[in-house]
Amino acid sequence: MAARTDITTSRISDRALRRFEDIRDLLPDVDNPTPLVRVRNAVSADNVYLKLEWMNPFGSIKDRAASYLIDGLIDSGALEGREIVEASSGNTAIALAAIGATNGIKVTITIPDGVPEESKTLLRMLGAEVWETPDELCPVDHPKDGAIALARSIAASDGGSRYVMADQYENPDNVRAHYESTGPEIWNQTDGEVSAFFAGFGTCGTLTGVGRYLKERNPDVQIIAIEPEKGHRLPGLKSFAEANEPGNLDRDVIDDVIVVPDDAAYEMTLLLHRKDGLLVGPSTGAIVHAINKHGGAADGIVVGVSPDSSAKYTTYFTDLLGTQGLPT
Repeated sequence: MAARTDITTSRISDRALRRFEDIRDLLPDVDNPTPLVRVRNAVSADNVYLKLEWMNPFGSIKDRAASYLIDGLIDSGALEGREIVEASSGNTAIALAAIGATNGIKVTITIPDGVPEESKTLLRMLGAEVWETPDELCPVDHPKDGAIALARSIAASDGGSRYVMADQYENPDNVRAHYESTGPEIWNQTDGEVSAFFAGFGTCGTLTGVGRYLKERNPDVQIIAIEPEKGHRLPGLKSFAEANEPGNLDRDVIDDVIVVPDDAAYEMTLLLHRKDGLLVGPSTGAIVHAINKHGGAADGIVVGVSPDSSAKYTTYFTDLLGTQGLPT
């Protein structure tokens, strides 16, 4: 019998066929954007669209940043012979661990202990080392920054020879990811008719990167930031009443800030599930609530980011449904 030829060595990913040789080839870019879907029933306006970032290969908008962060560390030589350590509330951690797994890079994550168990389990399934950080380990003036402080401490251990921090809060590659991909995608998908963009305060890579790109093309585009209340339970979002503002935040591109309470965010999350069949996470609920509160824009297209899906928050909703006034 003739020897078999290993045809996989000559294959390349083909987006037209939706055939991919590597999971990383599913990462989005201008030619391969995540979907933009209209919210038909949960809001009164007919010009509101969500950018479904949970359609990314590792499940969130943080796939973009994680890819850029790792590529930047590799290109600079900072990762050579080292492991990655990073503080995250879940999504960046999962993306870093998944991309790290495909590259043979070991990843350690420091994570607030209040993060849903689903995220912690996914991280361990991906082979990441997970260090949970209770609030009592955190600085009194900024109690939600403890995971960041621990990650920096680990990065500095062994004289910095073992670990390098991806540093999503300060690393400009986070902003660049959204300036080069998310922003152009939104501009193209709306034919330049985007009039307002809504995203949450977090690492602020999305707000700053998309905001800069859209403002350069049309200074009249409104960039609206969503901030949770102090003591919130909205993973991925930051209240600056209890956390430091990240270096990646550029307030010059932000036109308004809307504070959203947990109950309103969770109620809207359920409404998006039940009215539009959109399996979004609670940060999306906060963003859509803010769009309703702001009123959107009279003309053009209003775009809100949908950072992740509800799959990682089922334990949250198990606790909330029927116990805290949310409809069952």
